[in-house]
Amino acid sequence: MKESLSKEDLERIRQAVAEAERLTSGEIVPYVVPRSNTYDGIAWKGAGIAAALALAFTAVVFQFYEGWGLAWLHTGWGTATLALAAGMVGGVLSAFVPPLGRVLAGQECMIRTVHRRAMKAFVEEEVFATRERTGVLIFVSLWEHRIEVLGDAGINARVSADDWTDMVARIRDGVRSGHFADGLIDAIGMCGTLLEGSGVERRDDDSNELSDALRVES
Repeated sequence: MKESLSKEDLERIRQAVAEAERLTSGEIVPYVVPRSNTYDGIAWKGAGIAAALALAFTAVVFQFYEGWGLAWLHTGWGTATLALAAGMVGGVLSAFVPPLGRVLAGQECMIRTVHRRAMKAFVEEEVFATRERTGVLIFVSLWEHRIEVLGDAGINARVSADDWTDMVARIRDGVRSGHFADGLIDAIGMCGTLLEGSGVERRDDDSNELSDALRVES
């Protein structure tokens, strides 16, 4: 992911964080990962489904096909070979075709997985370690098409989960249009405005407690 962002993009994102934090005591931490989990089970699931479909196809052939062209299917090795080949293809497609992988992983599983990964990032980046507990993590997991915004106690006391909706939508639009950096920059600006308007005001003695740089996991 980092390779797809230019140095200019990374600097623009850093500057966007600095500008947004000029309005508020909030500390904004943008974080992006290619995916939150490898979902190893989806390859086996895809292989099993493909093999089952192959066996179902074989059963249909046995029932309705009376020609000689598929005689090899009537042998044990023929049926086993077809099921094995189908399973291998299904497993490979499940592992390397993201839309199919997401279907097999399941929406609920991806939601739980991305949330756990976001919580891990929240702790690793010490988003909780600000003086007024005003850290905000903007977490983007690209493979799952999931975005989470996690605020610390000082943020959650003033901002509800629904207040992040427009921010999340802007990042998602940026990803879909191929302009991820622009979407994230706009969302960071929206975050600063929201925090300022929600009473997370900047104090005279505020300092920059967390890095403004985009965290990118390769």
